[in-house]
Amino acid sequence: MIALEYEAELLKFAQRIEELLGRNQDLENRNQELKDRNQELEQEIKRLRELLNAKGESKGSQKPKFKLKYSLEKQQGKRKHRHKSTGRRTQEQKRGLVTDTKDIYPCSVSQKNCGPYREQYAWRIIDGKAEYICYTIYDRLDSKKLPTVPGLRNSRSEYGLEIILIVAFLHYWIGISLDHVCDVLRFFTGLDLPKSQADSLLTQLSTDWSDQYDTIAELLAIQLVIYIDETGWKVSQHACYTWAFSTAMHVLFRCGVSRGKAEAQEVLGEKFGGIGVSDDYGAYKNLFKEHQLCWAHLLRKAIKLMLQHPDERQYSQFLEELYDIYQQAVRFQRDRRLSRGRKEKVEQLQARITKLCTLYGQRIDPLKSATDEATFIRLQNELVDGIKSLFVFVEHPEVEATNNRSERNVRREAEIRKGGRTSKSDNGANRRSIIMTVLATLNTRFEKFTLDKLLAEVERWKEVGLSLFQVELNELEKAHSPPVA
Repeated sequence: MIALEYEAELLKFAQRIEELLGRNQDLENRNQELKDRNQELEQEIKRLRELLNAKGESKGSQKPKFKLKYSLEKQQGKRKHRHKSTGRRTQEQKRGLVTDTKDIYPCSVSQKNCGPYREQYAWRIIDGKAEYICYTIYDRLDSKKLPTVPGLRNSRSEYGLEIILIVAFLHYWIGISLDHVCDVLRFFTGLDLPKSQADSLLTQLSTDWSDQYDTIAELLAIQLVIYIDETGWKVSQHACYTWAFSTAMHVLFRCGVSRGKAEAQEVLGEKFGGIGVSDDYGAYKNLFKEHQLCWAHLLRKAIKLMLQHPDERQYSQFLEELYDIYQQAVRFQRDRRLSRGRKEKVEQLQARITKLCTLYGQRIDPLKSATDEATFIRLQNELVDGIKSLFVFVEHPEVEATNNRSERNVRREAEIRKGGRTSKSDNGANRRSIIMTVLATLNTRFEKFTLDKLLAEVERWKEVGLSLFQVELNELEKAHSPPVA
């Protein structure tokens, strides 16, 4: 038995040797083919050189000189790997750009007990002009935490906060491209800011403000009244939407997302406990405890019908009556004497709407669904079907009758979209959401939205360690927390 196994192993070994010998013969044949091909190519090169020399002599030109032999053997070992430059200037280069120097000392330590630790170079905007400042950081010799430079993000920053805020304001708030942002800075301040650096500064700012974005979202979710609108957007070539959630003191953007109801619920929860003001888009149905339909949308539809058919008396009469109902509702809203009779006034207004919409419930011929007559019927259906959402602002005078608050916020985004300056990636859309949210919410807190006010507020956050949004949220949570027994 053992002999048979041994014989089988020998047979396998012999077969393996035979395979290797065959493979070796194939390689030798291939090698010979390559040598023959190499000889053919060398002969061809020699022939071409002779032909080229003959052509050169016939035209009286200089003979070409072949200094290099282009072969694999000649080039091996001659490639040098270059280290990729980081783009950062050396200390010597930085010192050559310095236009001013400043010393930074800790607040609670005598300057006599301090020594220089390090230098930090940064571009600043001073009196409207770009200056390159060398900051020398002083502290005690045993210090473990050096003082920071006022107006800079951290100890590695090379650009002042004012420059970052200017870039954010111009790019997102005004809506100009990063190329033009750099042109504006260069023209007015003399700062030669590369586009890649401007992009990096915006990313840094969105990172710093991400917590503020979440805080504003929490504040929105606990408000009594919220205004919502959405507009088209693009991420690269993909069509999507930007949502704007607004109150009197807060604005939150969600850029580059879908138009589904889940996007609103991501901010407000499954069902918002207060009053929501919006148009009649289906995603808002059953989203709020109480829903106020935007009267501006309803009146625009009636106005459009009247303008398209000025000779059709029914359209102008309908608009006149509908507008009269709206004006009466506004007067009821502003009447402070109606402390107890607001519900009765709402019922009167609802009755007028029902009486006005004489075409309510009529069947629309599918073949005529695009006609003005069909549009007229749909408008009346919308009014009657949403009748409970027409006069919430009368019962609750603090509620606005239109959604203009959020419409104004998305109007800028719509104009930017039309100019083709949308997001190139999901990260870019998220960055825009964060920065625009903080800027727009701060805009509600300032009487005048200026760089000085914005910079002062952001620097205060850095010093205190809390933003005004976080302070506001903490106070609300404290006010609604149960008393300690």
